Amino acid sequence: INNCKLNMTLKRLLKISRPRFWIYELGPYLLGLAATLPLIENPEVLLDARIIAFFIYFIFSANILIYGINDIFDYETDKLNPKKVAYESLLMPTEHKYVWIAVLVTTIPFILFLDLSNVYSIISFFAFIFFASFYSATPIRAKTKPGLDMFFSAGHYIATGVFAFSLIQNSFPSIVPIIGGMLWAMSMHAYSAVPDIDADKASGIATIATVLRVKPTIIMCAIFYSISAIVGYIYFGITAFLLLIPYLVLMTISFNCSQEKLFKIYTYFPRLNTITGMIVFFSILFK
Repeated sequence: INNCKLNMTLKRLLKISRPRFWIYELGPYLLGLAATLPLIENPEVLLDARIIAFFIYFIFSANILIYGINDIFDYETDKLNPKKVAYESLLMPTEHKYVWIAVLVTTIPFILFLDLSNVYSIISFFAFIFFASFYSATPIRAKTKPGLDMFFSAGHYIATGVFAFSLIQNSFPSIVPIIGGMLWAMSMHAYSAVPDIDADKASGIATIATVLRVKPTIIMCAIFYSISAIVGYIYFGITAFLLLIPYLVLMTISFNCSQEKLFKIYTYFPRLNTITGMIVFFSILFK
């Protein structure tokens, strides 16, 4: 019986962690590691135990932290949102205590695994925890503050990449790719918020999408994606503009869609992001 309960608990945590979104944190981690390759003499350093440990962290534990905290603080909104009930997972109040325990148990051991001599990795790792936690959690609850919601959402993705880079280099990367990545991630967040407009308004939550509404939000996303591609051109050449095309097509298709059709389009969005991340990764790897 206890084994059955444990299996059910693990299955529930797995669902809460949104496996289809795991690449969103693992991707920046891999990109951060790949960005160090031109700067290191011995690539075998990537097989260091600490690198592998945090690889594991950003597959599962980081997503328990992000989505577990999100589901705890979003219950009142989520129960009104068809996307959360049918497409994702509604976390009931009776489960909150256990999710908090899971967040602590799957994060604290990795904090203890940090290299105390590497200040940059410590700063960026706690930046990840800060942005990932207070995007949803009070007292900041950035997701309910238009503009700040985009910044915090993008912040934890960028902090992950910076953390991976700093693990190897014991320094921060240049500010230029960080700006490009922030704009791309902010667009990703804003577009993802568009299908939630009706549910968020019904629950009294303000987001960048509820304030700007559908069309202005999509226009803003297209502009941010374009600027990010211009920055990307510095590092990837024409590949950056080729990657921009499907996003601009997606924005164009979404421009006059109903909320129902937008949600259907949104279900393909993670796949596009995954493919884009893979192309960027290999562009860095084989540059």
